[in-house]
Amino acid sequence: MATFVDRVVLHATGGDGGHGCASIHREKFKPLAGPDGGNGGNGGSVILEVDPQVTTLLEFHHLPHRHAPSGTQGMGDHRAGSTGADLVLGVPDGTVVKSPDGEVLADLVGTGAQYVVAAGGRGGLGNAALASQRRKAPGFALLGEPGESADIVLELKSIADVALVGYPSAGKSSLVAAISAARPKIADYPFTTLVPNLGVVQAGDARYTVADVPGLIPGASEGRGLGLEFLRHVERCAVLVHVLDCATLEPDRDPVSDLEIIEAELAAYAGDLGIEGGRVPLTERPRVVVLNKIDVPEARELAELVRPDLEARGVRVFEVSTASHEGLRPLTFALAELVEQARREAPAPEATRVVLRPRAVDDAGFTVTRREGGGAVWFAVRGEKPERWVRQTDFSNDEAVGYLADRLARLGVEERLYAAGAVAGDEVRIGPDTNAVVFDWEPTLVTGAELLGSRGTDARLDDHSRPTRGEKRVEYKERMDAKAAARAELWTEREQGVWTDPEQD
Repeated sequence: MATFVDRVVLHATGGDGGHGCASIHREKFKPLAGPDGGNGGNGGSVILEVDPQVTTLLEFHHLPHRHAPSGTQGMGDHRAGSTGADLVLGVPDGTVVKSPDGEVLADLVGTGAQYVVAAGGRGGLGNAALASQRRKAPGFALLGEPGESADIVLELKSIADVALVGYPSAGKSSLVAAISAARPKIADYPFTTLVPNLGVVQAGDARYTVADVPGLIPGASEGRGLGLEFLRHVERCAVLVHVLDCATLEPDRDPVSDLEIIEAELAAYAGDLGIEGGRVPLTERPRVVVLNKIDVPEARELAELVRPDLEARGVRVFEVSTASHEGLRPLTFALAELVEQARREAPAPEATRVVLRPRAVDDAGFTVTRREGGGAVWFAVRGEKPERWVRQTDFSNDEAVGYLADRLARLGVEERLYAAGAVAGDEVRIGPDTNAVVFDWEPTLVTGAELLGSRGTDARLDDHSRPTRGEKRVEYKERMDAKAAARAELWTEREQGVWTDPEQD
C-alpha cells in the first residue's frame, strides 16, 4: 500500500486565552489593600514550518485535527497565567498552503520557512491591570479570547531538479534506479508507480535530484489516470525528460506520437503560476528526450529511425538502455549541465520585506451599517476592536458591561449609530451575523455600576474614622433613653385598655 501523501486537509485551532482574575489583596491589618488580579496567559498558535526530515504529508492524513495548548487563568497576588506553547508542525519543503476555495496562502520553500495557520487567543486582563484613577478597585476582569480556527489544504510539490515524464511502462522507474541509489517498484505492467520517486544523481562534481512522475495518458490534465494527482510535482523542476518507449507493442503508438501527446498534456495542465517555482511555463523549460530500451534490436532500429525527426524539433536526444546501462553516463552529465545552467540563471532569493500599512487618518476602525431583513431593522457594528471587546466581556457582571459601554462610547460607536439613524430601542448587533451580540440600544445606558455609585469605586474602601469614647457614651445614652420612652409608651397604652379584647370582657 502506498504511503506517499501529497494533498491533505488540515483543521487547525489555536489555543484559547486564559481569563483575567478579579481579586482584592488581603493581609493582616490590610483586609482591602487594592486589586491584585493577574492577567490570563495567551493561547498557543498553530504554525507550519519546513522540516528537512519530513518528506510526505502522511502524518496529517492520519491526524488532520490539530489544537494548540490554551493559556491558563490569572490568579491573585499579581500572578499571571502561563502562556500556551505554540504547536509547530513540520511539513516537507515545497508545501503549498491553500484555502478551501483554492487561494494560495503561502508557499513554503526553504528550511525554516513558517506560516501561522491559526493564531492563539489573547489572555484577558486582570482587575489589577484595569485599575486607574477613576476606577481604583474594579470588581471584574476581562475574559480570554478564543483561538482562531482555520481549514486549509496542504499540497506537496516536490522540489526536484529533473522530472521524468512519459507513458506508463516507458521505463521511468528503471531509469531512476539505474542512475541513482533509489529502488522504486519495477514491474512489467502499467501504472506500477503509484507515487513519485525521488533519486539523487552524482555526475562528476554536480549533484541533482530526479523525480519519477507516475505515468501520463491522454486526458491526464483533465483528470484521467493518475496524471492530475501528480502533475503538480513537475511544476518546480528545472528540466523535463521525456522517456519514450521504443519497444512498445501497441500498434497505435510510436515515440513521436507519444512525445506529442505528453507535450499536449503538459501544455494543457494549468499550474499555479503565482508561486515560487511556477513562474516559467512548462512549455518553455529545457527538454531532453530519452529513447529507452535500445537493448531490444527492434527498439534500436526504431530509435535510429526517429532520432533525426526529434532532433529537428530542437531537443537533445539520448539513446539509452536501463537494462544494460548503455548511454546513461552521457545522459547524466548532460542533465547535470542543464541543471547547473538553470541554477545560475535562477534569480537570487530576496530578503523578506517588512511591509508597514498604517491606518488612514479618517479610519475609525469599525463600521456601522443599517440592515433590513425578515421585516426587522437592525444596525450591524463590525470592527476588530468592538468585536474583541465583546468577546472579552463577562455579561454576567454589571460593572463589566458598564466598562464595555464606556469603551464603545469613547470609540465613537454611539455617534456613528446616531449618524446612521438609530434611535433608542433599536436593535444593535456587534460581530458577525452567525455569532453576534444583540441588544436594544439605549443612548444613556444605566448599569449596575451606576446604581451602586460612581463607576470604578468601592464603598468598602471609603475612609471611616473611629468614634471617640465620648461619642460612644452619648450614643449609648441616646439609645437607652429611646428604649425607656418606648417602654413607657407601651405601659400607658396598656393602662388605657388599648390592648383589651372585647370578646373576653
